[in-house]
Amino acid sequence: MLQTVWVSSPGRWALQESNRHRQGRKRCWKCRFVRTIIQHPCRRHAPKRSRKERMLRKIQICLCFCFVSGILYEISLLSSSVFSYLPMAQHYLTPEQVLNLGKSIIFLETTERLEPPPLVSCSVESAARIYQDRPIILFLRGLTNETALDMNTSYAAFSLLSSMKNVFIFPLQMETVFQETPLLQWYNQVVPEQEKNWVHVSSDASRLALIWKYGGIYMDTDVISIRPIPQQSFLAAQKSRFSSNGIFGFPARHKFLWDCMEDFVLKYNGNIWGNQGPFLMTRMLKTLCNLTDFQGTEDHSCQNISFLNPQRFYPIPYPAWSRYYQVWDKSPSFNHSYALHLWNFMNRNRKVVEAGSNTLAEKLYKTYCPTTYEDLIQNAKHRDLPSPED
Repeated sequence: MLQTVWVSSPGRWALQESNRHRQGRKRCWKCRFVRTIIQHPCRRHAPKRSRKERMLRKIQICLCFCFVSGILYEISLLSSSVFSYLPMAQHYLTPEQVLNLGKSIIFLETTERLEPPPLVSCSVESAARIYQDRPIILFLRGLTNETALDMNTSYAAFSLLSSMKNVFIFPLQMETVFQETPLLQWYNQVVPEQEKNWVHVSSDASRLALIWKYGGIYMDTDVISIRPIPQQSFLAAQKSRFSSNGIFGFPARHKFLWDCMEDFVLKYNGNIWGNQGPFLMTRMLKTLCNLTDFQGTEDHSCQNISFLNPQRFYPIPYPAWSRYYQVWDKSPSFNHSYALHLWNFMNRNRKVVEAGSNTLAEKLYKTYCPTTYEDLIQNAKHRDLPSPED
């Protein structure tokens, strides 16, 4: 006869036959619940079970539990977001949990502003689209754990970025970031109010510590991603024999970054712009190898570090930065580039992307950060139009 199975008490299964008067020894049918998993051992019509039978029954229970757990896990994966490896929803994840997942793309905002301008939004959105299987993290200095900001905030860019499933926005807590690094002693001694270039210096330090601790890629907030970067350990050449620190990537605990942090402290001079940034990266790279000029679009390799051609990120060099905001007869393809640095420091926010301007920057926004373009650029134009009553 068919048997039914239910849990009667922890660790014990109770079996009941619909006809207990059948005589003789008969082999049992497979249990309806577990017959797709494992066959029941033979059950003899006897008041006591042998030790072997009890052991087999315990094994059955374990196998059933493992099978059901596996099914539930698969269901949870199917119902999860685009991030299949995230253990829970964005809202409940801490910076440490996300960073420990590895391969993060990290952006920093070391000013106190909470509303990212369109270029910052475009940079983060483009990275989220290009690296859909990786966490994209925007650290905001002005954001604190007590700041109540969510998708319904009045900050349009904040709301836009918060709605992207692989984008995380966290407070930038420098003292926590610098723990267990050579930078902590420097941070405890420096007086930010007396620093001429504190916004830049603190950003230079934070990016070194974060990538050293957790690995991944750092990008400035004026970098638009256009295709994935294939290298894991790399520096970006701004020009021949000179490294940028606006884009770089390394695995966690890479010795080069530790050496950079030690040099940061040893040769610290906050009055010289870039001394702790691109000049630091360049002088540390020169200690490892003899830098030569680039020929064509090839990359250089220095021990275990790739020194990427200027075409990868800087096809338009900084003296010509304004070309991004000009109308081109034929837009460049950027076939040799992974991302584009728009030189916002040179721009000083004088030039912006405007809907209908047909500039190179507008075309980049439309292609690589369309949501930012539509929500922050086009809608801004519509809001500025006079109403019929006017």
